[in-house]
Amino acid sequence: MANEGKSKLAVVIMAAGKGTRLKSKRPKVLHEIGGRPLLGHVIAVASRVVDPADIHVIIGHQAARVRDAVASTGVAFVVQGEQRGTGHAIQCASPALGGYTDFLVLSGDVPLIRTETIRQVVDFHLAKAAAMTILTAVPEDPTGYGRILRRSTDSFEVDAIVEQPDLKPEQRSIREINSGIYAFKTGPLLAHLAKLTASDKHGELYLTDIAAVLRKEGERVVAVQAGHAAEVLGANTIAELVTLDASLRAATAKRLMDAGVTIFRPDTCVIDADVEIEADTVIEPFVQLLGHTRIGADCRIRSYTVIESCTIGNRVLVRPSCMLEHSSISDGAELGPFAHLRPGCHIGENAHMGNFVEGKKVRMGKGAKANHLTYLGDTEVGPGTNIGAGVITCNYDGAHKHMTRIGAGAFVGSDSTLVAPVTIEDGAYIGAGSCITKDVPAGALAVGRARQVTKEGWAHARRARMDGHEEPPRS
Repeated sequence: MANEGKSKLAVVIMAAGKGTRLKSKRPKVLHEIGGRPLLGHVIAVASRVVDPADIHVIIGHQAARVRDAVASTGVAFVVQGEQRGTGHAIQCASPALGGYTDFLVLSGDVPLIRTETIRQVVDFHLAKAAAMTILTAVPEDPTGYGRILRRSTDSFEVDAIVEQPDLKPEQRSIREINSGIYAFKTGPLLAHLAKLTASDKHGELYLTDIAAVLRKEGERVVAVQAGHAAEVLGANTIAELVTLDASLRAATAKRLMDAGVTIFRPDTCVIDADVEIEADTVIEPFVQLLGHTRIGADCRIRSYTVIESCTIGNRVLVRPSCMLEHSSISDGAELGPFAHLRPGCHIGENAHMGNFVEGKKVRMGKGAKANHLTYLGDTEVGPGTNIGAGVITCNYDGAHKHMTRIGAGAFVGSDSTLVAPVTIEDGAYIGAGSCITKDVPAGALAVGRARQVTKEGWAHARRARMDGHEEPPRS
């Protein structure tokens, strides 16, 4: 059935394989580098070339798990129920490709491919009016890759792709490899796809063999070489996966530094590919910036801090060893050291959350402060309010969470416990050491302590009795 109204170019991403050499239960394409799955990187690049609806991901091994992991991207899926090779994968996808004039094949485990390179392949393919265009590379070590047999050394025409075990002695010096990335003219490819034959005992059909089939049928097969061999390399082992991760993170750090961000000792930092930072911000050594974190200008993120998917304004200071998760921090705020923001926090402009302060779904108003040893859970703190050391909002009754609301300009004395649900209105004072269980009106003072009892001379008498080995009287 034709795909009426769709663009002339589709992208097919191979993502059905198991990845046996990784020795992992997780599907190969869901292993992560730079903070997102291998397949996620490939989809992101493809989405800059075509609309996500024109991206067809071929899934097979643990298909439901792969689909769930990337469904939010808006791509389409093709199920390869029985994994019988890359040629068979394209046969499974062929009903979805009939409405396109050309399509591009990408590998779901080649995450460093650049948008510029994909466009280079497509432009070359269209300019040469080719039935098949192969992206090639010349790595330092071509071991394990299929080799490109060009018609002559200076020709862009290709006769065949030969896998390494099948190389003849005179072909073993060829270093130009097949990247597994192709562009096809849809009509010729679909017309000859059934001519692929199983080339091994497993009955698998390999897409690489289509080059020789097309040549035999008089179709044009050409090759274009990638500018950087590293971008077409995949990962077949955990060690190779970690190498790709290091390469991607180094590129991310360079991108940020080129944009005016200072990153001291970038080799010690872990910065995910989706992180964005504005100029004149300083990142100290041993910082982790993860997920979709956004950091404004003129900030300083000090060592040993971990920030995951947070939005941080301008001129924010994050002192050492803070943990910030899925929260937002406004301009001029100061955090830490050792502050912990759990998901759902919003720290207002010029607010402070200091030493060993933990927040969960807390909203700190402009200029509010909680500087020492405090837990604020499910709490609203008004502008200009001061939270003393050791304050706890008791938000959980064993079955449900409850809100604590503290108004503007209030003062909560040290070592107080606020038992939610409770409201402290504007300008109210809470005496140190209080346990507050009822609402406090605006401008009021609330003190909730046990009354102090002092017994003069009691300690001296006790010591005397102890020296005489007498038991002190019970009181």
